[in-house]
Amino acid sequence: MDSTELILLYDYYGALLTQRQQLCFEMRYHQDLSLGEIGEELGISRQGVHDNLSRTEAMLRKMEEKTGCVRRDVSCRRASKKILQSAIRLTQHNDPNVSALAADIVAAAETLGE
Repeated sequence: MDSTELILLYDYYGALLTQRQQLCFEMRYHQDLSLGEIGEELGISRQGVHDNLSRTEAMLRKMEEKTGCVRRDVSCRRASKKILQSAIRLTQHNDPNVSALAADIVAAAETLGE
């Protein structure tokens, strides 16, 4: 799993981690500090930072495995985008009833992106 995926998982589940886990994760992935720099900042060994991050990453993956919130959200966003694009095309339809319904769909789909 790459860092972008881990950051997305953290955005969803980070509040469920301990303060120490949150701090280590943020220092590593948001501030791009090395394990040694994090260890120095927190007064723990580089190995301690590594272990903390490994457990944290495993917990984030496990939370997603059990709940699927991120996967479901990404899927819904993709579907919403496709619906919006199709509805926008339909607003150009010759039949005023079709274009009016399409405009309603566009309005509703745009609220999903908020």
